[in-house]
Amino acid sequence: MNRISTFRAALVALLPLAAIALADPAPAQSPPAASPSPAASPSPTPTPAPSATPVPPPAETKSPADSPAAAQTPAPPPAAPVQTADPFGEPFTLEPKKVVALKGNANWDAAFDAVIDAFKALTAQLDKQGVKTSGNPMIVYTSTDDTGFTFIAEIPVDQEVKSLGKNMSMGTSPDGKALKFVHRGSYDNMDNTYEAITNHLDDKKLEAKDTFIEEYITDPLKTAEDKLVINVYVPLK
Repeated sequence: MNRISTFRAALVALLPLAAIALADPAPAQSPPAASPSPAASPSPTPTPAPSATPVPPPAETKSPADSPAAAQTPAPPPAAPVQTADPFGEPFTLEPKKVVALKGNANWDAAFDAVIDAFKALTAQLDKQGVKTSGNPMIVYTSTDDTGFTFIAEIPVDQEVKSLGKNMSMGTSPDGKALKFVHRGSYDNMDNTYEAITNHLDDKKLEAKDTFIEEYITDPLKTAEDKLVINVYVPLK
């Protein structure tokens, strides 16, 4: 069974050690004994002192920050952010949205084909009337058994859609408290995700409602199946 794992990065701080050398002061030396003064000699003729020569002022010293090399040194690039894994079982509050909906049913062998066909039918209806979507498409599973399931495909919109096709209607998406899980990969591999979700609910002793919602973050009509990103919401009782 595959589970979503959390990647943990450990940061190790390296602290340099500074060694301080202490030098012992040199012992003081006694001054040499004074030698006897020599006999006085005749005073020499005084020599005139030379005229003072002006000393030029010291040249201005530039600080390292003013040097061209320092000005051209590029700043170090910012550190890359730490990437974390997708949250699994995050508390989430679903907000109600106006949606155009299509009811359907399918067996598990053709589950993804049924989902795609439902989204295609809704998208075609919206395109025909020039209605733009206002959110990600969703699948609400209303009942399941060993052979198949019933569902409602929903696409959020900001206006009423008229002239709806067979099994289509206007409605409101589910709302309330739920847990959010993230699935990445093909639809066929979602069994592993749902098994992990079931184990998570058992471990936390949480009771879920008899429905769950899949929100397709990547467009299922344009994205390769193994590149899908799907948020799974499990409403709680």
